[in-house]
Formats: sequence, C-alpha cells, structure tokens
Amino acid sequence: MDKISSEKRSKIMAAIHSKDTKPELIVRRYLHACGFRYRLHHKRLPGHPDIVLRKYRTCIFINGCFWHGHDCHNFRPPLTHTEFWAEKIARNKARDKAQQQELAKMGWHCVTIWECELEKDRQETTLRSLEYTLNHIYLKDHTLPYPKWEEREFDIAAEDLHTQ
Repeated sequence: MDKISSEKRSKIMAAIHSKDTKPELIVRRYLHACGFRYRLHHKRLPGHPDIVLRKYRTCIFINGCFWHGHDCHNFRPPLTHTEFWAEKIARNKARDKAQQQELAKMGWHCVTIWECELEKDRQETTLRSLEYTLNHIYLKDHTLPYPKWEEREFDIAAEDLHTQ
C-alpha cells in the first residue's frame, strides 16, 4: 500500500518532466565543458533523443530507471496498480528498442545513459566513458583507409643517375 495519499501522489507524478531533468543537465554541462556541441530533442529523429551530436552521428538517451524499467537498485515496481505499471514500463522498453533500431538503420549511433549511472559515486566514470566513446566513434567514422605500403603504386618523375 502506498504511504502517500492518491492526491499527493498525483501531484508528485505530474511534476515529473521529460525535458531538462537533473541527469540530462549533468550530461549536457559535461559535454559542453569538453567542447562537444549538440542539439536537444531533435524533432526529425525517431524518439526525439535527449542529445544529438550531428558531427558524431550519435544520439544520447538519458533514461530514468523507473520509467524505462532499468534493472538496478533504483527501480521498484509500484505496489498499487501493478498491472498498469507493468504494461506501461513494458511498452516504454519496447518503444525505446524500436526507436534505437530505427536510428541505427538511419546510420546513427545510440548511447543510453541511465539515471543510476549519474549518481555521485559513478558519475565521473560514466561521463569520462561517454567522452571516450564519442571520440572513438568520431575517429572510427572519420579515419581514411590508407592502402598498405606494399600495395602503393609510385609514379616518380626522376632521372636515372647511372645513364649520364
């Protein structure tokens, strides 16, 4: 049974926003401080990713553990209306997966950061690994394939020194 009245619970749930959440602001500040430039909630992309880095063809989703059913210590299914919440969270998971598959078909990289990964004890590690991942994606996508030394053909315009 819920310890909070249904009116109070309703006000709490209504106050939860999907944009500009604390975890999202933490990631945005870190990326900007590292020199990454991005767009927010790109309307033309499936799922309206929280952060879009066009240069890196990468979408970042910052998911709340409760709303997206993350298997961590932060996720506890509600004790009331259990069937409704189980179906809702299952729909959210299925929608997330479908949107990321659609983005992958369009050639976008998808990164999901969970709310629990931005807690004080794990925040720095998570953000540094995100920075590493973005740099790795950029280098992998923008590195030119060079032919091996043995496969190169040389057109050298030089005179033979022995024929003079």
